[in-house]
Amino acid sequence: MSQPYQRLVCCADVRRFTYTCTLVGMKLHLLDGTYELFRAHFGSPPREAPDGRVVGATYGIVASTLSLLASPGVTHIGAAFDSVISSFRNDVFPGYKDGEGIDPDLRAQFALAERALRAIGVVVWSMYEFEADDALAAASSRFAGEVEQVVVCTPDKDMAQLYGDPSVVGYDRRREIFIDAAGVVEKFGVEPESIPDYLALVGDTADAIPGLPGWGAKSSSTILAHYKKLENIPLESSRWAVKVRGAEKLCATLRANMGDALLYRFLAELRRDVPILETLDDLEWRGAHREHFTGLCDELGFGRLVDRPVRWQDDT
Repeated sequence: MSQPYQRLVCCADVRRFTYTCTLVGMKLHLLDGTYELFRAHFGSPPREAPDGRVVGATYGIVASTLSLLASPGVTHIGAAFDSVISSFRNDVFPGYKDGEGIDPDLRAQFALAERALRAIGVVVWSMYEFEADDALAAASSRFAGEVEQVVVCTPDKDMAQLYGDPSVVGYDRRREIFIDAAGVVEKFGVEPESIPDYLALVGDTADAIPGLPGWGAKSSSTILAHYKKLENIPLESSRWAVKVRGAEKLCATLRANMGDALLYRFLAELRRDVPILETLDDLEWRGAHREHFTGLCDELGFGRLVDRPVRWQDDT
């Protein structure tokens, strides 16, 4: 084991005939590669490769990820990318986000960014039918019982539904802010389990989920803090156990659009059944691939990054 100071704790559940081992002190970092690529595109200076390709976003995500990998305690990592923007959700709801309006220079770097992260030794999950968020949810669910903490590196609000598990937290790398279950309640006014229901009511512009007319953050959080799930909300406002301004009109809207609300919740719910074939050991970062990474740096003009990896797989 590369981390000899970590202590292995094992517990058995006789009723379920399961056996779980948790590495105390180990953290698994999960990167929202699509978000990181967008962040790099808008936050990094323009850059072109020797052949004229625009590669600023790729440079930015590589530099940022290498910095993360050089941080203390970052030993295991995986990154998920939306290799295409459309997913199964577009088949269910044609109005769902489809990538329209994405800068062509950014879109052209999607596959390149995945290749670059693999070159520095990061396990990459390329999503086609599912979304990157689904892969992160599936990985969180799968490995939460094997490490002390799963750190999901993204500020996306839909990921807040994962943080009901005390071993899973979100981390906004740009603002350097962590969020857990208590933080979700403080920010949204509802428990993590109610986040899909909350987004179904208020909508989510990032995913083109429209929400229901009139339902805002305050009314939605007040109702869902009490009822938790959409189907638990009485469809007669006189039966509501909490006071909300405009209750009669809101209730009428919900009653007339409950089918839409349930559809929007389905869209907002993260899928935790995405096939994750790797084991925790596969996610241990063992260093960059020297030949692949140096070749990539030569190809893209990333000379300032070539010596940035703090570890090389070839040297172990």
